[in-house]
Amino acid sequence: MRWREICSIAVAIVVSVFASEAQAQSLYGIGHPATAAEIAGWNIDIGRDGSNLPKGSGSVGHGREVFAQQCASCHGDQGEGGLGDRLVGGQGTIRTPKPIRTVGSYWPYAPTLFDYIRRAMPQNAPQSLSDEDVYAVSAYILNLNGLVAADAALDAKSLAAVNMPNRDRFVDDARPDVKK
Repeated sequence: MRWREICSIAVAIVVSVFASEAQAQSLYGIGHPATAAEIAGWNIDIGRDGSNLPKGSGSVGHGREVFAQQCASCHGDQGEGGLGDRLVGGQGTIRTPKPIRTVGSYWPYAPTLFDYIRRAMPQNAPQSLSDEDVYAVSAYILNLNGLVAADAALDAKSLAAVNMPNRDRFVDDARPDVKK
């Protein structure tokens, strides 16, 4: 087949798929266009600069309690690892032959910690923690890594201001189609 014929067939397939979906929606009463509220509920990503962090705050002390209840069974009592990844330690090992990649040694941005915990933890019930609990667990993990004080409470502004030790060791993506 020639290129033009292949393209024509591909276009016909795509059009028929969309027509089938629209027909199924009207004929069978299934599916609907996503509402703005549904889209907002799925739009929970946090920028590395802290953009889109929610309101609320959490303290290291409260984080210690939540971590003990929700996280320690996988990550160890002090974030030392177990069934789940090690979260603490490893500072100074990244440039060695056996780097220890933890939140405190490898991660370049603190808001990424909030994003990951809120999205994926605890593993048996992702997205079940309140924003306050996620701020608190983030504060506790950062405290275990010596990055915030034991009496710290984090919110959107203070979490974004945490300077991670490995922040300046990542390189920007040089591809021209990637936003900086």
